[in-house]
Amino acid sequence: MKLLSALLWSSLLATMAPSAWAQANTIPSQPHLLVKGSAERQVMPDRFGVSVRLNSVDLKTEAARRRVQDNGRQVLALFKRSDALADTIKSENLQVSPQSRYKDGESVFVGVSVSQSLSASFADGASLQRFLGALQASKEVQVTTQNPAYSAEGKLRAELKAEAARQTRESAAGLAGAYGAKVIGLYSISDVSPDFAYGVQAGDWPRGQNGPPALKNLSPPKPSPVSAPPQDGFNESGEVIASGPITYTETYTPFS
Repeated sequence: MKLLSALLWSSLLATMAPSAWAQANTIPSQPHLLVKGSAERQVMPDRFGVSVRLNSVDLKTEAARRRVQDNGRQVLALFKRSDALADTIKSENLQVSPQSRYKDGESVFVGVSVSQSLSASFADGASLQRFLGALQASKEVQVTTQNPAYSAEGKLRAELKAEAARQTRESAAGLAGAYGAKVIGLYSISDVSPDFAYGVQAGDWPRGQNGPPALKNLSPPKPSPVSAPPQDGFNESGEVIASGPITYTETYTPFS
């Protein structure tokens, strides 16, 4: 029976790093095959972040500092009233610096700038909407929302990596068996598609009618549909914060 060594190529070669080119020279001369495993899942976000930038400029440093701290106390209290997640509420240290502006081509001192950044996350869009509806923004209180996120992203990615790795093993074994061969080892592994003399570009893997019959049933399964509806938050003005699902994908590229 023919033997195939499992070779999982490091896709650092695509960046043309010296270490990657060194790996290119270590590709075994014996027969081998290249397979890819991919796992994908959609989840609904459960973290809705917001950051508030406080800034005040005054010729009297104490006056600027007092206004920033007063605004900060109000924002922190509003975080709590709006059900911000306690472990996500953060308050950075005050920053003090001179402030100037250009007038007639010259820099003119206008005072001392005191600033501070506050941030927090909410478990749903409705809570974030309540916060935004109650916050009084001004030139000294600027608010910015963040992209919705999923709190268990790290755990989910680990599960997807394991699923993608299982697919590579099954794909390598199935493809080798179709040619009467057997996988006997592993060379290296990567979670990014390679770009080298095989003619396969990163993220561009040929499949379809022109591929070998053994490859046609080796594509990863389609992700399960998301059953949870989008989370919406409304206020009296009719404004809405709507969130769609987040898609996470992990891939592994092995040589077999």
